[in-house]
Amino acid sequence: MLYQKQGKYGIAESFFERVLAAREKQLGAEHPATAASLNNLASMYVLQGRYAEAEPLFKRALVIRERQLGAEHPDTTTCMHNLAVFYVLQGRYAEAEPLFKRALAIRERQFGTENPRTQITRENYTRLLQLMKQNEE
Repeated sequence: MLYQKQGKYGIAESFFERVLAAREKQLGAEHPATAASLNNLASMYVLQGRYAEAEPLFKRALVIRERQLGAEHPDTTTCMHNLAVFYVLQGRYAEAEPLFKRALAIRERQFGTENPRTQITRENYTRLLQLMKQNEE
């Protein structure tokens, strides 16, 4: 992640891929830690505008976390939120909306309305709704 923050994407990608391969081998393709690696690699691709490569990783991470941790788990809502943000970046608002809505409802139930995770999701969902309204107008 340090290399990613420094903009050294080639080095970061190599490390992310190695960690992902090791986790898949040692823990299995369906392990929550594998999902974390998928999410990290996908996030790095987004920073580079490599959306076609990022999307299947985000989706796979979400499926793994839902299956292994359950739909209400905080890590699952993180995947929902990340995928929703990914869709917003591409103007795919209709795909983002149900993910934000679902993640927000779960986070409000689990953490309350004042929790930073809840607030970030609410802010991003509110921005999405504003963008959708502007498109309609």
